[in-house]
Amino acid sequence: MQASVLLRTAPRYSGRLIQRPFILNQARFNGTTFANRPMMSALTDAIKRDHSELNEYYEKIVGTDDLDTQTRYQNLFTWELARHSIGEELVVYPAFEKHLGAKGKEMADKDREEHQKVKNMLYKFQSMKAQDPEFLKTLQDLFKDLKEHIKDEENNDLPALERQLDSDSSDGYARSFERTKLFVPTRSHPSAPDKPPFETVAGLMAAPLDKLMDVFRKFP
Repeated sequence: MQASVLLRTAPRYSGRLIQRPFILNQARFNGTTFANRPMMSALTDAIKRDHSELNEYYEKIVGTDDLDTQTRYQNLFTWELARHSIGEELVVYPAFEKHLGAKGKEMADKDREEHQKVKNMLYKFQSMKAQDPEFLKTLQDLFKDLKEHIKDEENNDLPALERQLDSDSSDGYARSFERTKLFVPTRSHPSAPDKPPFETVAGLMAAPLDKLMDVFRKFP
């Protein structure tokens, strides 16, 4: 089988290619994304982009009564949040600890605790049917906590880290963050470890099954 078949093109969405199951999206590694723009906040830019997409998918779900649309964006929201969370835990939080000392460890521990709460709620939400009476409420409760986490991360944690990084380091972390998300689980597994190296091992074990099941799920 040719590589072009395995890496078939995903539908376009929001001006970029969606990295659907089994599809390696190179959009964020091309010259336009990193090489041709200021690098000082590359990591922050990558994380904020994910945050913006999560907000967009959330609005798609709560903004319609169409069950099929809600189901498709439920799967996309779950897929994005699961990967984003593990990417932060494997790349960003260790960077806090490395560059910010005791304060960085405190930040990382707090963020991991907040992630665990969100993971528990996502685990419940990802298995719900759109017609479930608690479907929207569960998502709204999840997103309320997630928004508080995002606000603190964007306003406090990331600026503190970026002040310790030069442009090459920030860009390197951004690339590592994006690459990591290619290989991690696409569903929430709240009982899995939340620190490397154990999270890395658990993720590599869970990811293939998640991605196999994604083939049978509806996406936008």
